[in-house]
Amino acid sequence: MDRLDIIDKILTNVNKVIIGKDNEVLDIIKGVLADGHILIEDIPGVGKTTLIKALTKSLGMSYSRIQFTPDLLPSDIIGVSIYNNKINDFEFKKGLVFSNIILGDEINRTTAKTQSALLEAMEEKQVSEGNITYKLDEPFIVMATENPIEYEGTFPLPEAQLDRFMMKVKIGYPMEDDEINILQTYRTSNPLENIEKVVSKEEILRLQEEVKNIKIKKELSEYIVKIVSATRYNKNLILGASVRASLALQRIAQATALMKGRNFVIPEDIKENAKLVLCHRISLTSSSRANKITEEKVIDDILKSIQVPKVISND
Repeated sequence: MDRLDIIDKILTNVNKVIIGKDNEVLDIIKGVLADGHILIEDIPGVGKTTLIKALTKSLGMSYSRIQFTPDLLPSDIIGVSIYNNKINDFEFKKGLVFSNIILGDEINRTTAKTQSALLEAMEEKQVSEGNITYKLDEPFIVMATENPIEYEGTFPLPEAQLDRFMMKVKIGYPMEDDEINILQTYRTSNPLENIEKVVSKEEILRLQEEVKNIKIKKELSEYIVKIVSATRYNKNLILGASVRASLALQRIAQATALMKGRNFVIPEDIKENAKLVLCHRISLTSSSRANKITEEKVIDDILKSIQVPKVISND
């Protein structure tokens, strides 16, 4: 199946459940093809969890949902060794992290100790228990949700964990006409129950490999580095983006090019993804917050200040 056909099939299938959010759904598909972890931050009730479930069912991959709560333990996530009398030895019981796609629901409702149980899995796609390391099946993608306005009983994600999410997506309220369609669609039943697999895991793995082979000229890699470096010396920020952010922006740009039917990156692929990749990785100064400056504005200003390289193709 052609790569554009695959993307269209996924989008059409998810649209049976999530109405009026094509751009947001495409952003998340982009993250999947870039083999990155995705943080979805928004208020309750706009479809964060439903979107992830619909996408997961469309992809037909193994899936685990972890409901993050204050009493969740690291062993609930990665697993634990239990003594087995039959074999007279300890046996490792795998935790919920051993799936292709992990839905981390309300990830900021658990303690930093439990959140950190995901760090090795997200970075190295493996789990260490004692002296043994277990490789996770490919692809391995964490899709986590969090509520940005409810702080009681929450534990903010540390910068090290935020940096492991390739992108942060916001869903937002639907348009009025779309909300009417949602009411009509959900009137008699939940369409999520009827979502079926439309592509195979092998097809997704193939597209992920194709993304890696999308060409990007040195001038565009330099453009990425200039954008990311500018966050490290910005007067409105106390924390700039890391090298991991540069790698993420390049990979997302490659995925964007693939989804638009090209085998090379253009500057617009970088510009349109800069806020998705960088905003959750930077921290504003207290005076910037007091002056109502947002992370999005900082990135917009940086993009305006850096000359865009004149690259037409990668021939």
